[in-house]
Amino acid sequence: MSRIIPLAEAARPREPKPDWLKVRAPGSPSYIRLKNLMRELNLNTVCEDARCPNIGECWNHGTATFMILGDVCTRACAYCAVAHGRPAPIDTSEPERVAAAVDALALRYVVITSVDRDDVKDGGASIFAATVRQTRARVPDCRIEVLIPDFKGDAAPLQTVLDAAPDVLNHNTETVPRLYRMARSGGKYTRTLELLERAKQYAPTIPTKTGLMVGLGEAHDELVRTFADLRQVGCDILTLGQYLRPTPSHAPMARYYHPDEFRDLKRIALDLGFVHVESGPLVRSSYHAHETADAFAAANHAAHAG
Repeated sequence: MSRIIPLAEAARPREPKPDWLKVRAPGSPSYIRLKNLMRELNLNTVCEDARCPNIGECWNHGTATFMILGDVCTRACAYCAVAHGRPAPIDTSEPERVAAAVDALALRYVVITSVDRDDVKDGGASIFAATVRQTRARVPDCRIEVLIPDFKGDAAPLQTVLDAAPDVLNHNTETVPRLYRMARSGGKYTRTLELLERAKQYAPTIPTKTGLMVGLGEAHDELVRTFADLRQVGCDILTLGQYLRPTPSHAPMARYYHPDEFRDLKRIALDLGFVHVESGPLVRSSYHAHETADAFAAANHAAHAG
């Protein structure tokens, strides 16, 4: 059900988008080729479904985040542009098609994410694992990051994904705990922390990663406390980006953060012990994911060498 927008909010004049958030409309040959291939293989990307502002840049470089388990989510988070409702049955041939796309595009780093599938027992974990394994079998040199849902707090599906040995395990925190009830339908802050902690305990050699949006109405000290909570459970990599309201029926944006504020937040997060932080207005979970993984590997190697 769509959220009813208060009259005062609906009448509020729309704040103009600052220059640092303006991006060129996509249309390069690489973008068109990738888009056509996704349609030919009947695959979804979060780049399209979540209306990512970086789609032109990323697709121009021939990289994308594959969204498996369909394009309809069983949850209705107030910030998210992905459709919600009753999903279609699980497509067991999807892992093979993703692997074929990675091979056809000659990708060396891919991100695999999904909608929430609370309608199936394992939340789709077996399809995540199959996608990782089939992609690696077909393109052995490809590094694979998974951006997973919370699996309703169940440990077994998380272990299923980790047993497939992805190179990075990502699960987004999205916002500060005070705003969870408003922003994350069906999500729980404590569940997010528990998932990241379980992942680190079960597979300590696999880096853990999470992302936060700013601009939903959080306070500075709430962000810093959230950073500290994430470090407490051993999270290695953090991404910080600006929330952009997809439509008037989604959660309102409180304000735009200036690039200088993103730089300050990055410094704070690094001081708290994150091995790598990507922080900027256009940063999303998968933005420059391969560079983030490279930076983490280099920093981790230097730390152990020292």
